[in-house]
Amino acid sequence: MSQSYNRGTVEDFGRWREFTAGMWAWIFHKFTGWVLVGYLFTHIAVLSTSVGVDPASAQAGSDLYTSTLSGLESLLIVRFLEVGLLAVAVFHILNGIRLLMVDLGVGLESQDKSFYASLLLTGAIVVASVPTFLGGKLV
Repeated sequence: MSQSYNRGTVEDFGRWREFTAGMWAWIFHKFTGWVLVGYLFTHIAVLSTSVGVDPASAQAGSDLYTSTLSGLESLLIVRFLEVGLLAVAVFHILNGIRLLMVDLGVGLESQDKSFYASLLLTGAIVVASVPTFLGGKLV
């Protein structure tokens, strides 16, 4: 017979306090990767439904694609979601570069510092770009 292993209670969510920077980097990298995949499918679905010309609006001189994009860009929530998408993409890129360097043997001793640096750089880039995303005409 096999021995059973006591893994503790499933409801023990207190373990997250024990995570090191490497574990948080792995969790954030996986999470941002899934968010980017989800965004890709959503992006394709929204844009594929707006490709083509609506006969009524074609006579007026605007097509469905342009009206869909201008409608989405006028919503404040979409602009905040774009800022979130930027944060997710920038962190995923910077953490991917950090992982590449670690795999190449560069910076093996300072993985925690490079993870924190990628978080800080992501924050700086996102904060610097907020006026660009939120500026302009809103409804």
